[in-house]
Amino acid sequence: MGKRHNAPSGEAMSKLEGAAQQAIESAGGDAVVALLKALARNAELEHELALSRAAVSNGFSRGWHRAPPL
Repeated sequence: MGKRHNAPSGEAMSKLEGAAQQAIESAGGDAVVALLKALARNAELEHELALSRAAVSNGFSRGWHRAPPL
């Protein structure tokens, strides 16, 4: 596995790296817990998206999702 290269001192962190640091801090410094929380939230969002696909017609969504096969 490759070594992660940190930004040099004094440079601004990327938004994603800052969000990752914040998630790890909110999980008490445990990166595994932070990852599990992110994966759980992602699953919730995928479920909400699936519900919206069922409620919105393919024409109205302008092809954002495929129509179910006939």
